[in-house]
Amino acid sequence: MRQTSKIARLSGLAVSLAGPLTATVAFAQVEAAGPEQEKFGRGNSYTVTLNQDSFFGFYPAFNGLIPVKDNIDFSFYGILWTRPSFGLNEGNTGDDLWTEFGVGANFHFLDGDLLVKPQVGLTNGSLLSGGEINADGDVVGARFADGIVPSITVNYSGEKLEGELYTGYYAAARQRQGDAALDFLHMWVNGGYKFGKYFSAGGHYELLQNSRNTYPGGATGVTYEWAGAYVQFSLPEGFFARFTGGAEIQENSPGDFYKLNVGLSF
Repeated sequence: MRQTSKIARLSGLAVSLAGPLTATVAFAQVEAAGPEQEKFGRGNSYTVTLNQDSFFGFYPAFNGLIPVKDNIDFSFYGILWTRPSFGLNEGNTGDDLWTEFGVGANFHFLDGDLLVKPQVGLTNGSLLSGGEINADGDVVGARFADGIVPSITVNYSGEKLEGELYTGYYAAARQRQGDAALDFLHMWVNGGYKFGKYFSAGGHYELLQNSRNTYPGGATGVTYEWAGAYVQFSLPEGFFARFTGGAEIQENSPGDFYKLNVGLSF
């Protein structure tokens, strides 16, 4: 009965919200005068985003692209995770904030309509493989190189249609005392329609799965599974705002999901 009500809520949200504007826009290349612009037909770009959702909390992020060949950019990115439970305690002192940084490449296909961006990131903190542990077994300090994150993002942005596929694997790099560690698979896919210069909308599916849990008595399984829709508004100056909402489609879930992403490309 609960599953039926979730499907009904999902259908209503999909009709009322409808849609994505992909990270192709979120990480749009802002052309600027300079040697890269003259040589490759596009300039460097830098995008800063403020993000918040019902699971990850508040997490600012950035992405930079530097053209290095006609169809390849060097990419670097970072995510500043601030959810207290990702760290050592509720106080969130400087050594317990989970911090992610990585590099990769951005490949252009179909005259730039299709982008494929493989990246590798490094997490720092205590979430995946834990922090330093004292004699009493308490975690007392975070770790550099907590985990490694290989990922790939595929974006399509045509004249009317757009879509994105993201898959990333968060793997513990350093194990806690007793070989306890956590790994997570994170993925989403969305696709939508461009209704005009400033507005697009479509559907969104997202999954976070705990794929390794070596704590004593620990178990793997789906952390959340979301399905819904979002709408996005963007301006030629590089600003965008996207709101996503829908249903948590797992049985016995705590409620619906929602997220807001706002950003500016330079």
